[in-house]
Amino acid sequence: MPAGVLTAIALSHLDPIESWDRATLEQFQLAKLREQLARLSRNSAYYAPLFRRLGWDVSALRSLTDLRQLPFTRKTDYVATITPDAPFGAFMTAPKHDVVRMHFSSGTTSAPSPQFWTTFDLERWASLYARHARAQGIGADDIVQCMFSYTWFVGGLGATAGYQRVGAMVVPAGSQDTERQINTLFTYGSTVLCGTPSFITHLAEEVGKRGRDPARSTVRSIMMGGEPGASIAATRARIEALWGARSFDAYGCLEFQPIAGDCAAQSGLHLAEDFAYAEVVDASSGEAVADGTPGVLVLTHLDKQAGPLVRWWTGDIVVRDSTPCACGRTHARLVGGVHGRADDMLIVRGVNIFPSAVEDLVRKTPALGDEYQLVLNSTVRDAAGFMKSLHVRVEQRDSQAKPADLARQLEQDIKQHLQVAAQVEVLPLGTLTRSTHKAKRVVTED
Repeated sequence: MPAGVLTAIALSHLDPIESWDRATLEQFQLAKLREQLARLSRNSAYYAPLFRRLGWDVSALRSLTDLRQLPFTRKTDYVATITPDAPFGAFMTAPKHDVVRMHFSSGTTSAPSPQFWTTFDLERWASLYARHARAQGIGADDIVQCMFSYTWFVGGLGATAGYQRVGAMVVPAGSQDTERQINTLFTYGSTVLCGTPSFITHLAEEVGKRGRDPARSTVRSIMMGGEPGASIAATRARIEALWGARSFDAYGCLEFQPIAGDCAAQSGLHLAEDFAYAEVVDASSGEAVADGTPGVLVLTHLDKQAGPLVRWWTGDIVVRDSTPCACGRTHARLVGGVHGRADDMLIVRGVNIFPSAVEDLVRKTPALGDEYQLVLNSTVRDAAGFMKSLHVRVEQRDSQAKPADLARQLEQDIKQHLQVAAQVEVLPLGTLTRSTHKAKRVVTED
């Protein structure tokens, strides 16, 4: 699409706040932070006593960088306040009678923990999802088949509210029942799909097994989130080729919904900087890093009512670019989306490796399938327990290729691009487990 046409389409959907200059935006953020922190000083069962212990007062916040005087809030801090006698924990700031929604974490690393929304918060949530939908050119002529999970979790309902707000017809399909998903898609002519990258690729595979070509369907746009992938160049290219549609990345978490989303330029996910103040910090030291440098995203709610968080350690590794986008938006972008989680990073002979980097190489190899696993076992560790290589499992798509040749080629690619040794295991197509929610790429077998 020509740049002039792209900009015209993007600007026609632009919310004014998305194009504020940086100085105006930062003045807005500082004013909102002062309001929010003053409210927490009065009403929060967690932050009010914390601020008193630190001897910290909101008057100390004279600039955005002064927020660094406060400690990070981590998931362990949140979970520690939840007890059988206090199941709502200490972070819910609004009165219970004002809280109209509660969602839960998946419980993969701890007991499922709740997050809360007031009516104001739900409206905010829907408006932000609508903002991303408009930025991707979605509107009243679209039928959106939403394949994010709806049960207990947070993904599906926010997307549904946002797409409805831009006038689209939404099918709340969820992330199960592949057969019905395919029948619905082809019967009713869905034009937009949303789901995790792993489920979107799985669905294309299943469409092909039924003798149909996903690229000949009515789908023209795909929005993906829930796991890294949609911003990985090779994954995006493969999905767009499979479906004959443009694909867009979206990023959110239970605690902040949504955080960022692609625009038509596909040059990075725009942070909702009027909703959350974003910092990018070194994963080890916690010190701020410059734009263009990978670091952990840390977020602070600017206007959340039910359970605002201050300096929330997301654990997600990102690269920020604060320069204006070709689409006309000035909010900072996360280039390459989420590169991985700080706790998913593998260190192989001193080299930091994220699963997404391996995925890019797998998806660039046409003879290989879409699924892969990184296996942690005794074959990749030395006597001291440190990783000496990668063990990668992939599937063979091209039946004419020799598995040994495919393994050798991927091992060479990993060595060349990632600077580490690898053992590649090539399996028949369909061997690895398919995911309908978030794919598990790192498995431990010791």
